[in-house]
Amino acid sequence: MSNPAVFPPPDFAIAQGVFVPLPGAPRLALPIDAVKLSAGFPSPAADYEESRLDINEYLVRNPVSTFFFPVQGDSMEGAEIFDGDILVVDKSVRPRHGHIVVAFVDGLRLVKRLYRQGGRMALEAENPKYRVLEVTAEMDCVIWGVVVGKFKRMPV
Repeated sequence: MSNPAVFPPPDFAIAQGVFVPLPGAPRLALPIDAVKLSAGFPSPAADYEESRLDINEYLVRNPVSTFFFPVQGDSMEGAEIFDGDILVVDKSVRPRHGHIVVAFVDGLRLVKRLYRQGGRMALEAENPKYRVLEVTAEMDCVIWGVVVGKFKRMPV
């Protein structure tokens, strides 16, 4: 019996720790229930409807510029980004103040919230244990892409 939970999936390539969808990889639409789940008090579902959810269609706006990055560390826990999550990062989205971004700073790959106002640029963690990283002219800093989604595996 083969293991269905192959990681990384066979339709992805890994380049320097980044998951990249392979061109021409088959797309799989998964069932999604039209009835929303209650996170408060349960409500009976009057009508049961099912449609299909294509994860690519839902999270990937521009396949050519979309990449998947695994997260390591706890600096973004306040933004609900945890160690082990997989971030969906789109390079075609123009980074703006307040976006969560992937940045390369002096050779380090970081995920932080972008602060850009009044000529000042900083990368802010979402955990009070970490200080703000002020970006100066002396630093080699590239805002590589904007986080547009994430995958999280639940413990079972």
